[in-house]
Amino acid sequence: MTISTINDPTIPLASEDAIPSGNSENAHLASKEVCLFLADYASTLLGSGATCIRIEKNINRMAEVFGKRVELTIMPRHVHLTVWNPKSDDRYTSTASVAPAPISFSLNTRLSELSWTVADSHLSLDEARERFLRIATSDKENPWQTLLLASLANAAFCGIFGGDLSAIVIVFVATALGFNLKQVLLKRHFDSRFVFFICAFVSSVVGAADFLFPAGNTPAVAIGTSVLYLVPGIPFLNSFNDLLYRHYICSVCRFIDAIVLTGCLSLGLCLGMRLMNVDMF
Repeated sequence: MTISTINDPTIPLASEDAIPSGNSENAHLASKEVCLFLADYASTLLGSGATCIRIEKNINRMAEVFGKRVELTIMPRHVHLTVWNPKSDDRYTSTASVAPAPISFSLNTRLSELSWTVADSHLSLDEARERFLRIATSDKENPWQTLLLASLANAAFCGIFGGDLSAIVIVFVATALGFNLKQVLLKRHFDSRFVFFICAFVSSVVGAADFLFPAGNTPAVAIGTSVLYLVPGIPFLNSFNDLLYRHYICSVCRFIDAIVLTGCLSLGLCLGMRLMNVDMF
């Protein structure tokens, strides 16, 4: 669990032009709206694959602009925020769930840019919310472009590890089929563990083609690199980053999740090799 608080009275608060002033009712509504916006923002950022420290900094940066203080608790599947006005007893708490979503560097970057825009340009709450909704709903990557680039990247890995032209072509095809299946299954909300298992199985079966129909001299490299696109590298890196900044619960949960996905990948690979009668050792 992580709790981040801005309590230092020496930190100057930004202008509260973006927050309604006047009676306590308006102040309470303002804190409520700020809290709900920041909760949605934090849960979306966490779901896109951001580290806990990035979420902390972005939330605190925007809260200061809105003239508020924040207590932020980040859990693996939820974000808990309490927002209050330091000039009154007004306080509001909200909890937001993290929706299952694929890791998106584009969404991660654009949401971080939004926090800096809010801080530098002193955007109003309505403007910040409008831009946030626009970013969250328009971040749609071209699936065919992603498929092509992933296939080329994995084929390049095959070449780096010593694969010949035949192995590179086979890995490209195996990655394209497996990655396309992954896109289809995730779009239909299949469990990610099952997706990793079945995609590794399909890619390893295709990757074993060089054993059945020898066309090159590196069939082992082909089947070994055919599933590299499934390795959950980002969860492993995020786990290590959270560990450095003492976000221990999120760190352990992300590490366990990455280990489970790696196990599903390995199981699919072994089953595919077994089916194609390829020796593992």
